[in-house]
Amino acid sequence: MKIKSEKGFTGIDIAISVIVLFIFVSLISLLIYNFNSSSREVELKSEATYLAVDEIENIKNAGFEPIETISLNNGGNPYKDEETETAGFYKKVIIKDYTDIDGNEDEISDLVKQVTVQISYMFKGKTQTVELSTVLSKDSN
Repeated sequence: MKIKSEKGFTGIDIAISVIVLFIFVSLISLLIYNFNSSSREVELKSEATYLAVDEIENIKNAGFEPIETISLNNGGNPYKDEETETAGFYKKVIIKDYTDIDGNEDEISDLVKQVTVQISYMFKGKTQTVELSTVLSKDSN
């Protein structure tokens, strides 16, 4: 009586190996995609924050007088979705007189302005926004 040799792989062994390998490769590729997507989101948000801080600093350096003139002439919104120097990012600057802010009981106008800078960009088909605000006051010289 001859006993069959059990050397080599059967079709079932190969099929199971291919399925396990396919699942492993799918999980690794999903992890790599999520990591790259998250890092891209952080990169875009950092760039938008940098642009907003830069715009706030430019406004602060220009002083109160240009802000007062812009807010009087344009109804508080001089830049409406204006494209920035960096492609894909749009800025919107909103200037409010302190007397127009909700909850403020002060009646003296044109002394303090609230400046809000919004930087928007697209990520995964949705608009994301970074918003920073500051308050500027007229110098009492």
